[in-house]
Amino acid sequence: MSNSVTQSSDAWYQDAAKAQIQSERMGRAELLNGRVAMLGFLIGLITEFLTGHGIASQITFGLFGQG
Repeated sequence: MSNSVTQSSDAWYQDAAKAQIQSERMGRAELLNGRVAMLGFLIGLITEFLTGHGIASQITFGLFGQG
């Protein structure tokens, strides 16, 4: 009986550790995603300042090849 209890306890710890690792990875991925989004927005604003074209026109000019 003690062997089945030990296996059950080990499985619980393994599942708990797996969930914690996945949660930490998701947190790091979301942090990176947010930082990249802020960087992209800043680049869009700088480009708008330098060219005079808004972010929407930057996207459409890139799609249609207009300059």
